[in-house]
Amino acid sequence: MRAIILAEGKLGVFTAKTATCIIRYRTDEVLAVIDSSKAGATVGQHLNVGGDIPIVSSVGETLDMKPDTLILGIAPPGGGLPKEFRGHILDAVKAGMNVLSGLHVFLNDDPEISAAAAEAGVTLTDLRQVPEKLPIGQNLARETKCLRVLTTGTDCNVGKMVAAWEIAAELRRRGRDAEFIATGQTGMILSGAGMALDRMISDFVSGAAEKLVLDNAGHEILIFEGQGTLQHPSYSGVTLSLLHGVAPQAIVLVHHATRKLINNYEIPILPLAEQVKLYEYIAGLVNGAKVVGIALNCADMDEKSTLEAVESAKKETGLPVTDVIRFGTGCIVDALEELL
Repeated sequence: MRAIILAEGKLGVFTAKTATCIIRYRTDEVLAVIDSSKAGATVGQHLNVGGDIPIVSSVGETLDMKPDTLILGIAPPGGGLPKEFRGHILDAVKAGMNVLSGLHVFLNDDPEISAAAAEAGVTLTDLRQVPEKLPIGQNLARETKCLRVLTTGTDCNVGKMVAAWEIAAELRRRGRDAEFIATGQTGMILSGAGMALDRMISDFVSGAAEKLVLDNAGHEILIFEGQGTLQHPSYSGVTLSLLHGVAPQAIVLVHHATRKLINNYEIPILPLAEQVKLYEYIAGLVNGAKVVGIALNCADMDEKSTLEAVESAKKETGLPVTDVIRFGTGCIVDALEELL
């Protein structure tokens, strides 16, 4: 792709996680980011990734770069289309760009945007579009020979996709046949495969996760991107379905180190040691699984505080702990290799 990313008014590590991950892992394909509130700065100044990629105010400012794709860089609760995005999307379509969207609201169902796309001869890709035929889970994943690893979280938007991506990359660096499995829109953009499980009818989510296992069971190790959290009052369903459908033997727990409450709710996040017991108990209802490590998200902390948080989590849980961006995934991958 020659992509520009739309993050109007939302550019930040936690407010535009799709944008952040694409910029981190497909840097060379990103030409610019649109956010008029930060225009004139560089992406690196706001995300600590992306270096000199410029932040601009409009699609028009990017046309000399010859972009061919506009990516919507946010995944807000509820997945609606922010009104301030509409004009930018129409400008991009009229300029001949394809559009990738991970929203729950489908651009192909929007009369104005879909008509403009048809006239311009461009493609609108709604990544959360659900396949027409999905199976019901039959508890078949546990019969496969591959090592199945699932990243789970203490909340939404804590870095489960990043942890899964980094773990898979480190395993491949060690010569392992490891496959990252996307279960959400950002992972799908990065990997070019997968399914957005949070869009599906609840009866079919575990079956879809199981299908992803069966379709990829020829690999030595599958690293599944987690969704939601068991403790979340809105999104626990997809978490439970992933645990049942994937039937992991190993779980990596991901936690935003400074977060004390479930985001947007006055619900205290359970201590890490209790989270470990919770996930192991629930996973054990279908297939025995152990939490093998903790991935801390310390994006809003300095290195000294990060090291202190890592040591505290190690002491609390007795497990390998790391910040996967600052310190890599070596200790977690060591634990996974012991299971092979």
